[in-house]
Amino acid sequence: MSEQEFTPVYLITGFLESGKTQLINSMLTDDNFSRGQKTLVICCEEGVEEYETAKNTTVVVLDEADEMNTKKMEALDKEYQPERVIIEYNSIWTIERLGSCMLPRKWEVVQIITTVDANTFDNYFTNMRQMLTDPMKVADLILVNRCQPGANKSPWRRQLKAVNPKTNIIFENTDGTSEDGVADEDLPYDMKSAVIEIKDEDIPTFYLDSLDHADRYDRKTVRLVGQAFADRSLPKGYYMFGRMAMTCCANDIQPIGWITQGIQKPSTKTYFRLTAQCKAVDAQGEKMLMLQEARAEIVPPPEEEYLNFNA
Repeated sequence: MSEQEFTPVYLITGFLESGKTQLINSMLTDDNFSRGQKTLVICCEEGVEEYETAKNTTVVVLDEADEMNTKKMEALDKEYQPERVIIEYNSIWTIERLGSCMLPRKWEVVQIITTVDANTFDNYFTNMRQMLTDPMKVADLILVNRCQPGANKSPWRRQLKAVNPKTNIIFENTDGTSEDGVADEDLPYDMKSAVIEIKDEDIPTFYLDSLDHADRYDRKTVRLVGQAFADRSLPKGYYMFGRMAMTCCANDIQPIGWITQGIQKPSTKTYFRLTAQCKAVDAQGEKMLMLQEARAEIVPPPEEEYLNFNA
């Protein structure tokens, strides 16, 4: 096996009993995540839940916060030579302490996840806000677990987005389902308007939300600027309406959009402002949003040709 260019580090932060060990166990037993790599789990606390035995996995427990230092990390790297590292970090030790610890040269943090127990969130947010939210400020994902399925998660989501506007948020319910907690009032456009005006910068939000919540837009009327793209799989009288988008980097530019019923002809040069009625339809067991053209007006090209999903 050739030597890796770097060792990925997954940082899991959160208070005691917030679900960190449960999350790591699910990662270690997930065939899509674990394929036999030599894994070093560095545990900064011992909670009620224990780690499941996983192939090629070593668990090292740090008893004191002072052990989270560069010398210790380099010693662990030399002793175990991991192909990946998962750090279960107790937020009580503070994110500043972790930030002052220089990791071994080849270790590279690739994802930061903060776990939150829904049962204690309000109490901690009120009484221990800084300690709770400091890890969230650098998190790629905030995972709120142990939620009641019918609970209104929108207020929690707005609080978390105020702490870190760029983070992703997932709410895991006690019945095994999960959701993003996005309510109508969380969206950057007015869902109560007779015609929902979607600005260019909000099209990525509309696109992603329509994938997850097609029913939210059913029978609503929207207006946005885009192009008609050719799609040979569609019957006559249908086209793909949308925009060219940069979904991750400059080398990954592709059209995104919605199947639309109408009379527009595909063109990579013409932009038009489409007013359309939305329709949620069943597609292979899942809901999909389609548009029905009501009006189309040719407009000048937008200032930004490509939508940016990373903004």
